[in-house]
Amino acid sequence: MRTELQSTPPTRGLDLPPNIIDTLVNFFQTQTTQRGFRRVVYGLSGGVDSAVVALLCQKVFQNNAHALLMPSLSTPSSALEHATELCKAFQIPVSHHPIAPHHALFKDRHKDANLIRQGNFCARLRMATLYDYALEHHALVIGTSNKSERLLGYGTIFGDLACAINPIGNLYKSQIYALARLLQVPENILNKPPSADFYAGQSDEGELGFSYAEIDPLLLAMEQNPHLDFNALVALGFAPKLVASVQERMAKNAFKLEMPTICAL
Repeated sequence: MRTELQSTPPTRGLDLPPNIIDTLVNFFQTQTTQRGFRRVVYGLSGGVDSAVVALLCQKVFQNNAHALLMPSLSTPSSALEHATELCKAFQIPVSHHPIAPHHALFKDRHKDANLIRQGNFCARLRMATLYDYALEHHALVIGTSNKSERLLGYGTIFGDLACAINPIGNLYKSQIYALARLLQVPENILNKPPSADFYAGQSDEGELGFSYAEIDPLLLAMEQNPHLDFNALVALGFAPKLVASVQERMAKNAFKLEMPTICAL
């Protein structure tokens, strides 16, 4: 039986699942208990994804959830201000672990390193800092990458994509904003453009070339109908340039979601 293609891109599947907060709370409780942990740690950037994770962690673990602020040379002052304000408003335990001195040493040692290379270095240094803190305090490292970023490969392997568990990894960026509003994330975080802060003025959507409002429905359609090719997705109503860009990114970066390949003997 042939399924008729829709004439407009699907968006209904981007609604938040029912009882999402209860589901995520249960996820935290189950996963940390199974691993024998009572404490968690995560990086807080001043962006919406880490803010959502922070408030979920606070809801479950309270004083046993710790946020690390790890600014580099390229971190804007507004990001630190927003992260600090969030911690004050919700009484989140936080400590500062600046990586700017290490970033400066890297720039001095590698004068030819472009902004992306520097950003990847900083992302991996932040994860090293988180895992060092986790070892010292017997805490579990919590991830803050959403599904849109993961599918597009918009993250640093063994950097921000690394973690022990990730509560938001199956939520598209559009859903993260809806969840953020449920959790009462401050408007100053909700209203600013998403950014990895790799360099001054950098934005996710500027680099991707499309907004998450355009990307997420396409990602959803591809997930629900993996057999659809380029022409079929365009027939659904998606812009050809959007489809081509997303398909290329997903194919190029799929390895970031895979475990290291071990030689079969």
